[in-house]
Amino acid sequence: MVNSIFGKNYWYVFKIFDISLKLNGFPLEKAKAQLKEILAVPDRNFEDFTDKKKKAIAEFHLKNNPFYATLVGSNNFSDWNSLPVIKKSDYQRPLSERLSSGFTEKTVYINKTSGSSGDPVVFAKDKLYHALIWSNIIRRFGWYGVDFNHSWQGRFYGMPVDFINNLKLRFKDYLSKRYRFSIFDLSDRGLEKVVAKFASKRFDYINGYTSCVVLLAKYLQKNGLILKNICPTLKVCIVTSEMLFDDDKILIETYLGVPVVNEYGASELDVIAFQNPDDEWVVNAETLFVEILDENNNPLPNGREGKIVVTCLYNYAHPFIRYEVGDYGILDEKSTPKKPILKKLIGRTNDFAILPSGKKPAGMTFYSITKKLFNDDGNVKEFTIKQTKTDTFEIDYASERPLTESEIRTIENVFSDYLEPGLNYHFHRKDFLQRNAAGKLKQFTSLLKQS
Repeated sequence: MVNSIFGKNYWYVFKIFDISLKLNGFPLEKAKAQLKEILAVPDRNFEDFTDKKKKAIAEFHLKNNPFYATLVGSNNFSDWNSLPVIKKSDYQRPLSERLSSGFTEKTVYINKTSGSSGDPVVFAKDKLYHALIWSNIIRRFGWYGVDFNHSWQGRFYGMPVDFINNLKLRFKDYLSKRYRFSIFDLSDRGLEKVVAKFASKRFDYINGYTSCVVLLAKYLQKNGLILKNICPTLKVCIVTSEMLFDDDKILIETYLGVPVVNEYGASELDVIAFQNPDDEWVVNAETLFVEILDENNNPLPNGREGKIVVTCLYNYAHPFIRYEVGDYGILDEKSTPKKPILKKLIGRTNDFAILPSGKKPAGMTFYSITKKLFNDDGNVKEFTIKQTKTDTFEIDYASERPLTESEIRTIENVFSDYLEPGLNYHFHRKDFLQRNAAGKLKQFTSLLKQS
């Protein structure tokens, strides 16, 4: 017993993750009970159940939140589709002006989006909702044998550079059984240290930004290594925050030696979709209501591409009702109210190029073509594309060696065929690519004014 409490099995006696949530005022047991009730609703009744929750959250904020009532233009609920679709820019005002009655900045969970879309938002969640989010995340990760109280995570996220905040984050990671790798040095030397850490510690799973994990997989490929052979306890890799392409998924699974799970979410909301063991990208219908709308904010049938608009059904502290995430997507035709399935995530609505002819190719499609061309021989590790003029694109890339003139001409010819002729491409080789403060890699950026 002494060894089990004070020795290597210490973590199995105390549920440190659960305890840390409770000590911070998040009612985890109440949230788990609420989630259990939601999951128990039969499929045939789930649409009616969700409609009642939609009406309840809208009516609450209309009556208790002057900010939201002003956006709606009324404090009475009449029809769901008459409620406005809200954008991040609508939230650009002090948080104190956006909280609902009964909540203060001292009684809620507060955080801030990364600002990668250009509109950083300070947001709030009531503590029960935050606990409900974690209860559902715990359930999903459990599909892959991950237990937050017992499983060690190799974490590839950003971190603060100042000493005090870094120390606080490291302590929080320790309580959450996470080891956070520095993602601001993903050179071969930096990745060598990452692999050495996996060799010396019993990690159960990886969680982090897609681009960082892709770089790790490329390093392993280059050195003929399989991470699962180095760290046999590794079970799964969960990637998030950035697009996961099919060829990258194959690369990661091959050289990490474990399944790759795709997560899609927004920090101000919740996990929006999470891949299940049947390889379905299941939308979170437990705590969210997800709509696909056309450009006029009309609902689209399943199978049609449109804007992803999300409602938090249980956040009573702050209204996120019909909130435009900024992405395009498609819901699968076989979706049901209780089990919507995200068939495809297209990418940011504001990330498209504007060509001299007026053509507007999606930035992610543009990026996808370049990715295929670059990956022919594995020379280019990662790259970003920036449109500076209607006819000019700056392409930064990190590589083993510079692209040859022949390779550049091939790329330009493919773009000419796919986009239009007469465009200018400037290639810049870098030792490493700059990530934003959160550690994300912005893969496509247009500096042109979008209309």
